[in-house]
Amino acid sequence: MTKPLHKSTRKKKLGRYPQLMVIFSISLALFVIGLFGLLLLHASRLSDKVKENLEMQVYLDRNLTEMQLVRLKKTFSLKEYIAYKGSEPQVRFYSKEDGANDFIKGTGEDFLNFLGENPLRDAYILRINPEFAESAKLQKIKADLESIDGVFEVQYVENLFNSINQNLRKVSLILVCFAAILTLVVVVLINNTIKLALYSQRFLIRSMQLVGATAFFIQRPFLNRATVQGIISGLVASFGLMLLLHYAYYEFPDLLLLRDEKQLLLLMAFLIVLGSVIGFFSSYQAIRKYMRSSLDDLY
Repeated sequence: MTKPLHKSTRKKKLGRYPQLMVIFSISLALFVIGLFGLLLLHASRLSDKVKENLEMQVYLDRNLTEMQLVRLKKTFSLKEYIAYKGSEPQVRFYSKEDGANDFIKGTGEDFLNFLGENPLRDAYILRINPEFAESAKLQKIKADLESIDGVFEVQYVENLFNSINQNLRKVSLILVCFAAILTLVVVVLINNTIKLALYSQRFLIRSMQLVGATAFFIQRPFLNRATVQGIISGLVASFGLMLLLHYAYYEFPDLLLLRDEKQLLLLMAFLIVLGSVIGFFSSYQAIRKYMRSSLDDLY
């Protein structure tokens, strides 16, 4: 007597759909957004580094006394546009002897032998606060310094600074535009991915409606699952970005100068929140659509 064949059955859990595919798709999309975010952060840090290293050379009148030099240093230190390192104003004295030695080392020619005297001037090197690193403000600073008694001339590399500032501004603008477009594309991509994943659940949603389940009861497992998937995807994308950063820092150690731990943590947190928010609302929108669709529309 033959035994009846028992077909193995597996209970289908509400809200179950291809999770790995969804997590992989969302993680990849968030990783690309994070990559553009890293470019923006490093471009911003590069701009800050350029501004932090902006210096002005203040050349002095000849034959100033020691008291006059001290007075000038105090005057410079009290200016609001002088940068500080801790509690120390970034004002450095650069004597004409130092200038002559640096010139001889750089060129290999001792001009003192045939001139008979040092034609250079004593100077103070002033580091400017990054908040004043704009062309119009720098011109005002130069005029203010040159009005001080004992100052002969003020110089700084204006053309180089303006060129770097403009180029960084253009690059940052281009990156922001690309990041905005990419974010929109990624939102649409994640939204469609979740909709496709929920497409296989449309009849299950209708069955739950037919047995009298409330909208909240039907939506809750899907929304919870989508939110968790968004968080996991954000974590996976963040981990991938950290691996990429460590590799980049290993290959190009100079990039460590542009590293900002606080900004990086904020970027990672943004990716996690973005993933969870997009996952939640995309899932909510898809479920609402299937709950309102007619039976004919579900086929």
